Amino acid sequence: MNADSPRIRTTVVGSYPAPDWLIQCPSEQALADATRVVLHTQELAGIDLVCDGELYRFDPDHPETNGMIEYFVRPMGGVATEIGFDELTRFRAQPGMQFRSRPPGVVTGPVTAGHLDLPGACRMARRLTRSPLKFTLTGPHMLAKTLIDRHYPDAPALALAVADVLAEQVRHLDADVVQVDEANLPGAPEEGPWAAEAINRVLDAVNGLPAVHLCFGNYGGQSIQKGSWDRLIDYLNALHADHIVMEVAHRPPEELAAFRGLRPEIGLGLGVVDIKTTEVESADGIARAIERAERLLGEGRVRWIHPDCGFWMLKRAVADAKIRALVEGRDLYEGRQGRAAA
Repeated sequence: MNADSPRIRTTVVGSYPAPDWLIQCPSEQALADATRVVLHTQELAGIDLVCDGELYRFDPDHPETNGMIEYFVRPMGGVATEIGFDELTRFRAQPGMQFRSRPPGVVTGPVTAGHLDLPGACRMARRLTRSPLKFTLTGPHMLAKTLIDRHYPDAPALALAVADVLAEQVRHLDADVVQVDEANLPGAPEEGPWAAEAINRVLDAVNGLPAVHLCFGNYGGQSIQKGSWDRLIDYLNALHADHIVMEVAHRPPEELAAFRGLRPEIGLGLGVVDIKTTEVESADGIARAIERAERLLGEGRVRWIHPDCGFWMLKRAVADAKIRALVEGRDLYEGRQGRAAA
């Protein structure tokens, strides 16, 4: 890092609103063009670590999860996609799945990669930007929890099998940061030990920097999971991650103190943009959020700032304004406005 580099870097969590024209006329070229727009929007704003917007996995048939589940499990071998009434009944009785009306699939045999191709999606984004690139994928805990399992003895065994499939894909990713997303665990912290074992298999396969994103759900702008960050500290400390990307802006302010217990080797990513509201944060508000966190946790503890979660359910104009505010707030806090203008 050179002397003029920011101490606190900016990034986005992953998703971006799918442009109307991509939804209406989807094609391989339209997807590449839309991804180019997403990347360039972040580059113009000055985002340090850009992401492709996850547009390649948008599924209009499952808009409530923005493709973050179906895209990964439906191509896998050993997963049947025809859901019978017995499976529906069993799924609807599972705790924590009220945000979905149907399971994405039924595990009928050993889970394999099937025709899942994450390196192909990553390769497209890599060709479209010269900026440092982040690639995101859903973690094994959440994928295992959403499936109906008729093959493995329990959810931890299924999660490990899914993790092995994801790890083999991750080994082939050309990205500066690979971020694994777990949005179900915050509501089930007691599952932290086996969830950590599974996700670490994926993190250990990353060639660049491994990161983990956790939030309490973002479905139509609503939180799904109940809980608090202090119950996840043991899980966070068990991660083989360079940094974590955490929902903070939408959470109670007193929860921030929980991160005093985070291992110093793990970089803290601070959510300073609330994606569950259309109000655009001011640069001053973001700077004050960073200041408050560093005053509580210590200077240098915050290494990244970002939105709480993905932007997929917002209008593009709102998402773009929040992206710009993110960089402006960081620059204000670090006194970089003059240098940026120069």
